[in-house]
Amino acid sequence: MGLGKRDKKSSSTATSPCAHLRAAYHNCFNRWYSEKFVKGQWDKEECISEWQKYRACLSEHLDDKHLSRFLEAEGPVGYVFQEDSGNPVENTAK
Repeated sequence: MGLGKRDKKSSSTATSPCAHLRAAYHNCFNRWYSEKFVKGQWDKEECISEWQKYRACLSEHLDDKHLSRFLEAEGPVGYVFQEDSGNPVENTAK
């Protein structure tokens, strides 16, 4: 092993306790994006369950490190940004 190199398997599990949830969310999102969004079929919210599990895991582990303020900076769920202003507006479409 060279200097500065680590065993990827051991370092990823030690530093990424939410890695499996991240992978599940990203797989769901990428599938939704490629199979539905690009075809204009994006009227239904998908991958919400995966996102909530991943975010809960992040929140728990960021709290341990006193970094939870980074998740709190995220806008509330149910808000979208207007293209022209960049300001959040309530998303009433369901």
